Amino acid sequence: MWSFFARDPVKDFAYEILPDSQEESGIWTLHRGKRKTNGEPVSVFVYEVAQGTEQQTQLAKAAFKRMKTLRHPNILAYVDGLETEKSLYLVTEQVTSLSVHLKAQAEKGGAGDLEVSWGLHQIVKALSFLVNDCHLLHNNLGVWSVFVDRAGEWKLGGLDHVAPEQGDPSGVSLPTPKAVYPDMEKYDPPETPNSSGEKWAGEVWRLGCLIWEVFNGPLPRTSSLRSLGKIPKALVPHYCELVGANPRARPNPARFLQNSRAPGGFLSNSFVESNLFLEEIQIKEPAEKQQFFQDLSDNLDSFPEDFCKHKVLPQLLTAFEFGNAGAVVLTPLFKVGKFLSAEEYQQKIIPVIVKMFSSTDRAMRIRLLQQMEQFIQYLNEAAVNSQIFPHVVHGFTDTNPAIREQTVKSMLLLAPKLNETNLNQELMRHFARLQARDEQGPIRCNTTVCLGKIASYLNAGTRQRVLISAFSRATKDPFPASRSAGVLGFAATHNFYSITEIAARILPTLCAITVDPDKSVRDQAFKAIKSFLSKLEIVSEDPSKLADIEKDVASCAQPAGASSSWAGWAVTGMSSITSKLIRNAPGQEGGTGTEGSGAADPTNPTSDPDGAPAVGGSFSSMAVKKQSSDWSSSGWDADDSWSNEKEGQGQSSAGEEGWGNDWGEEDTDTTLTSTALPMPEGVRLASDYNWDSSSAAKGAVQNDLFASVSQRSTAVTTVSLSKAELSKKKREERRKELEAKRAERKAAKGPLKLGARKLD
Repeated sequence: MWSFFARDPVKDFAYEILPDSQEESGIWTLHRGKRKTNGEPVSVFVYEVAQGTEQQTQLAKAAFKRMKTLRHPNILAYVDGLETEKSLYLVTEQVTSLSVHLKAQAEKGGAGDLEVSWGLHQIVKALSFLVNDCHLLHNNLGVWSVFVDRAGEWKLGGLDHVAPEQGDPSGVSLPTPKAVYPDMEKYDPPETPNSSGEKWAGEVWRLGCLIWEVFNGPLPRTSSLRSLGKIPKALVPHYCELVGANPRARPNPARFLQNSRAPGGFLSNSFVESNLFLEEIQIKEPAEKQQFFQDLSDNLDSFPEDFCKHKVLPQLLTAFEFGNAGAVVLTPLFKVGKFLSAEEYQQKIIPVIVKMFSSTDRAMRIRLLQQMEQFIQYLNEAAVNSQIFPHVVHGFTDTNPAIREQTVKSMLLLAPKLNETNLNQELMRHFARLQARDEQGPIRCNTTVCLGKIASYLNAGTRQRVLISAFSRATKDPFPASRSAGVLGFAATHNFYSITEIAARILPTLCAITVDPDKSVRDQAFKAIKSFLSKLEIVSEDPSKLADIEKDVASCAQPAGASSSWAGWAVTGMSSITSKLIRNAPGQEGGTGTEGSGAADPTNPTSDPDGAPAVGGSFSSMAVKKQSSDWSSSGWDADDSWSNEKEGQGQSSAGEEGWGNDWGEEDTDTTLTSTALPMPEGVRLASDYNWDSSSAAKGAVQNDLFASVSQRSTAVTTVSLSKAELSKKKREERRKELEAKRAERKAAKGPLKLGARKLD
């Protein structure tokens, strides 16, 4: 009766064995399993008493007991177990047998020497622990007793025959492997068990057999050990010591490990060194950790993928979370992130990235911005707007030009995920400030480029209020690339303007640029004028086409998914123009140092004390004033009137910052008196970049940007340089005439006498 109420202990076992996942491992059967409560993957070794002999049952119970008591990082970790009358269940960390692992690696091209070197290092270390620290003999070392976990680390198992080196005090002796499996005799050393050699001489002999099988496959017979096969040359001398005929000459496992790690040895490489450092990282000095993570980034490319995912990544996350590792972990972190699936990336890396954006460390902020393209696709819109964008916008007002540059570039990637308020109000306010007041010409240029690229994500009201005013301002910038970007900005967003705006606001602005001192700017202006005029002519000839031409003027913002076609190009293009110009222009914007300006002052450090990367060539106030005076006739200084900000004020409202003033209210003088500023070597103008992302995506040759605007193929009229020179000559003659007349009047009046009253 009581047997009816008895509960089956197997049903109450906390682990579930997965079907169709078994493989033989000696007297045990290895199954994949999972914890019933949380689904954590494990491995379950099962021994059925009914299917084994009495000797095998004795070995299974001995192994069960030994697994509970032996704890070492390189020995298979015991998790749980269950012993019943019918079977034994041994639960360990999730592993697979070494033979299965090597077979899978062979299908992929074979296990690399780095992976094998670290695996052998772990097995020898575990063997040394048993022999030297526990005074135990494994007696069963071979491919069948080694297991590999998810990270690719080798674990020593198969503890069925483990026994004290002096014999069991209880007098009970376990059967030898060859007594259970006759074919195991080929792994026994040639000497007799009672020879005068060291107790561990047989252990290192079997270690030599393991090394031979790892590189050459199953050992056919004992005599095959003399043939080296594929054993690496760096390992050959140490291998020969292991399988030497004289047992006294065989090295202790600890000495073998020491010899193999000597310079030039098989176990002396960056992979082993990195693993050893990670095992002791908690006791390392902060400076050592910093140097390690810096070197780790270069080594990760040669490390096994599983090792990077399951061992390096947890250490990187821990180092950032608790070790104050800072920005140095970002580069290796993103490298490892490439091996993760989208779900794993979302779970493991995104929470850390979101936390990193709130850091005040400048070096971390700039590295996050530089590498945003690697993780932007994993960020959801809610996290971007509430946790990331509020911290990123501080970069717009940073004193370091490099951070301002990277912040502008990051908007190309963030814009598709920003909400209405952040995109159309907050971001536009910061763009207005940068374009109007930033002292770095390349950053002003890139602000214009970025605005042109994200225009399709703005709502219709913001586009009508911002685009024309912003691009008009850019056409009067003292920096040639900014003026070119303004013209190209008009062309790139041509479909967002009504016919009235083209005629009343855009064409007058472009006409003023036709006398620009820089020929490339003039060329772009003439092309743009020709294109916009063709639109006006088409509507004039056929008014029914007006609706088709203006169909995008009031269109809604573009969906977020469309950003992938152009985001990559924009980041590259903006980086190449801005970083070069900031570093190549120490004395002035857009040109080499003028006479008397000299090189940048070496006593004025450009690196930030907080650790942000140094940015060379910060503009001096004298250089900026000189250029502003050169361009005073162009209306650039006066044009600040459309932004109501005053120098020195803090953040102002969107209305004060806005690009909302009408173009007609701006006082524009189109007379240009300055000469063209020479461009630094290696710098490309904004016109050199392909603003039309679709053509770049198809791999076609860069097309003329204005071909999509113009409805007619007409020849482009070039500017006559002789006419410009003639105008300049006339102005010079006029100035000389005025000076001569002034001198004649002064001579006619004669010198003034002291005390005399001037009557005229």
